[in-house]
Amino acid sequence: MRTRHQAASLAAVLALSLLAGGCAEKPPSADARLQSLYAEEWKWRLEQLPDGEDSQKPVPDHFPKVDAAAQEARLHHWEDVLAKLKDIPRAELSADEQVNYDVYRPQIEGLIASQRFRDYEMPVNADSMFWTDLSYMARRSYRSEQEYKNWISLMRDLPRYFHEQTEEMRAGLKRGFTPPRVTMGGLEASITPVTDATPEASLFYSPFKDMPGIAAAEQATLRADAVAAIHDAVQPAYVELLKFIRTEYVPGTRQTLAAYELPDGKAYYQSKISEFTTLDMTSDAIHAFGEDEVARIHAQMLAAMKETGFKGDFPAFLKFLRTDPRFAAKTPEELLMRAAWIAKTFDGKAAQFFGYLPRARFAIKPVPDEMAPFYTAGRGGPTLYLLNTYHVETRPLYNLTALTLHESAPGHSFQTSIAAEHRAQPEFRQHTYISAYGEGWALYCEVLGVEMGMYDTPYDRFGMLGYQMWRAARLVVDTGMHAQGWTRDRAIAYLSEYTALPEHEISTEVDRYISWPGQALSYYLGETSILKSRAKAEKALGAKFNIRAFHDAILQMGSVPLPVLEARVDRFIAEGGKGPYPDME
Repeated sequence: MRTRHQAASLAAVLALSLLAGGCAEKPPSADARLQSLYAEEWKWRLEQLPDGEDSQKPVPDHFPKVDAAAQEARLHHWEDVLAKLKDIPRAELSADEQVNYDVYRPQIEGLIASQRFRDYEMPVNADSMFWTDLSYMARRSYRSEQEYKNWISLMRDLPRYFHEQTEEMRAGLKRGFTPPRVTMGGLEASITPVTDATPEASLFYSPFKDMPGIAAAEQATLRADAVAAIHDAVQPAYVELLKFIRTEYVPGTRQTLAAYELPDGKAYYQSKISEFTTLDMTSDAIHAFGEDEVARIHAQMLAAMKETGFKGDFPAFLKFLRTDPRFAAKTPEELLMRAAWIAKTFDGKAAQFFGYLPRARFAIKPVPDEMAPFYTAGRGGPTLYLLNTYHVETRPLYNLTALTLHESAPGHSFQTSIAAEHRAQPEFRQHTYISAYGEGWALYCEVLGVEMGMYDTPYDRFGMLGYQMWRAARLVVDTGMHAQGWTRDRAIAYLSEYTALPEHEISTEVDRYISWPGQALSYYLGETSILKSRAKAEKALGAKFNIRAFHDAILQMGSVPLPVLEARVDRFIAEGGKGPYPDME
């Protein structure tokens, strides 16, 4: 028999037990689980991947490991992330986190596909190589003594990094997973400037030529350490790389062209279509769409040709454009200055078409000499618009306005800066680049140039149409070579017939498409998505459509898959055309 005190104590214990049960921690919400997952994975991802041309990371003191064991570990890590991602109920996420989910999941699936196909065994193509990324790092701004020390440590780690990369390339050689040999000409020109220069004249010494804010005595020490690192580590590694490329890699690369000829080639090419377009399309469907668009744009080019007053036929007009000296800059400096003038002309029109203007600014510089012979006409990023001045006589001025709008503002430099400035977005959305969105936006900016009054002459407008044709023809050429048995000569002939590109640029572009399957598809399909979404919004909103609000809504998202972009425009329409910054409209 319990006493009254015992009964009271038992009741108290029971009450505390019930209270404790009621206060037990609830499981994290779906939002919290997703946020934790992508935040942790992004931090880990930054440590795994080397710096690229648009990297915003601090200067590292070592390269990531890229050997087979490290690559296998990355695959398992991303597979684990995807499993956790699938376990998060999308329907339970908030609206903002549903968008993050829809952007993030394709990223992880794409990374897994790349690891499964072992893309890392082919870190070389006709456009870029693992060692050319170092030239961007050498030319970035160094702001502290520690960053200079990190760069020296990085140079000393370079032999190990090169060795691991070449071992992966050997693995690719063994299974026929290489770029086509025909696209490998000119690789040596990206290596010999390092092997043949004195340490002080080397690209790797660039950060030490001007060292603002560093004490004179410390400058001397750092420069001496840099010279030693270049002499003892960098140059021997490049000598070994050059020998490997000359005697082993290029002679062993495949002589076929098509992605279909690679191991599991059909599945590989389809994975690249998915990666670069973010759409569920077959190569046959893309090819047919490209042919229709080529025919449509060709008619527009004929009309623009007549506007110039030219009396001959289309082939004669293309020959005239490619050979008449009036269309070529006389010096690299003239080409650079014309591009700068075009960029500043846009600055005067920007507020009419955009509510939010980025704070970041970009420089305009020539493509480095060691990359220029095989590099594309230009490339833009948040801080730099690179313009290829190699063989300046082959860089026609009638293309320059479209090229500058694409690569600088309001194209790549503008869009990537805005994405990085939206700090409320998760970091994986601030700093990643989805080709279909980024290239689609930049190509859309070329067409927007007509509306902005950027094309001063009929030749400039023809150049814009020629660039549209170039990207539409890519749909035909890329799928033709990789899935339909086209030869390199047939691809060159096709671009020569329909575009006004110079012959040198046509051959370098075709080699780029051959060695980089699927990437060329992203431009025109991305632009098509934006143009269709804009037409849909204009029709639905009528007089309420505001071009600044529309552009702000698209750019505020950062780089996203095309279905996510289209869903955002649907929401833009449902909200009555209200943009993310009403006070700027």
